[in-house]
Amino acid sequence: MAPSSKADKKAAVDAAAWMFNVVTSVGIIIVNKALMATYGFSFATTLTGLHFATTTLMTVILRWLGYIQASHLPLPELLKFVLFANFSIVGMNVSLMWNSVGFYQIAKLSMIPVSCLLEVVLDKIRYSRDTKLSIAVVLLGVGVCTVTDVSVNTRGFVAAIIAVWSTSLQQYYVHFLQRKYSLSSFNLLGHTAPAQAGSLLVVGPFLDYWLTTKRVDQYDYNLASTIFIILSCSIAVGTNLSQFICIGRFTAVSFQVLGHMKTILVLIMGFFFFGKEGLNMQVVLGMIIAVIGMIWYGNASSKPGGKERRSHTLPTARQQKHGGLTDSAEHDGKV
Repeated sequence: MAPSSKADKKAAVDAAAWMFNVVTSVGIIIVNKALMATYGFSFATTLTGLHFATTTLMTVILRWLGYIQASHLPLPELLKFVLFANFSIVGMNVSLMWNSVGFYQIAKLSMIPVSCLLEVVLDKIRYSRDTKLSIAVVLLGVGVCTVTDVSVNTRGFVAAIIAVWSTSLQQYYVHFLQRKYSLSSFNLLGHTAPAQAGSLLVVGPFLDYWLTTKRVDQYDYNLASTIFIILSCSIAVGTNLSQFICIGRFTAVSFQVLGHMKTILVLIMGFFFFGKEGLNMQVVLGMIIAVIGMIWYGNASSKPGGKERRSHTLPTARQQKHGGLTDSAEHDGKV
């Protein structure tokens, strides 16, 4: 295949992966908002456990049909990933409860510089000046859009730190494990989803009771709320898969930076659903700044020297066994 054809195919697949993630992420936000606001199902951690249980079912079916091949992920690596991922989920829920909305949004934005730090320290990534500036523009734009009241308290600050670092480490690990052990997105989900489902379904009801003083087993389930729970779980399969695909194809930093397009889309959809109250000149200005920053980041990071490794990463498990060089390792200089 000609180089231009390969590049065109990769660009098309990249765009499809991003669109898949944006559509499923925005969709699940809308469904979960309806489920919690309209039907009073406020058990976020338990719901996430159900999401991963549904994702596990999907991977089992695909493996049975032969679409997922057998693969290996060492138990210590799996346990580390599940630890980071579950602390991320719990930390974000607790941070939202204990902090003002403004400080919660600032904490979410801080995941980008933390993810950059992880890449610089662990992967020896070097960012160009334009790439750094474009990230700063995205942070500024999304901050202008979303940050309003900001108040800080000690326990909320601690919860935010745990949430930010665990989420950044979880997303870094998605990319790291796929590269090191030559795992596809489906393979990695097949290893991690069952462990996350089991742990969250055990811990979730107790954590949700602590956060809401309500018991999930005493919730008044009816046909409408059950349909929304099933819909939420179904969309979550696509959200989980698309996240792994995007981070695997790119990096956690790119996923965070370009992923803020979802924040903007949610704000725009809120305008259509709830009227002009949520939309003002400050929000519009922030959206424009953020979109400019995202376009700049995509252009700057794709240029030679925009985002490069200073040295080769560790060989993958497959390389260690066969001494060969995979396609991903051949292109380690540019990410």
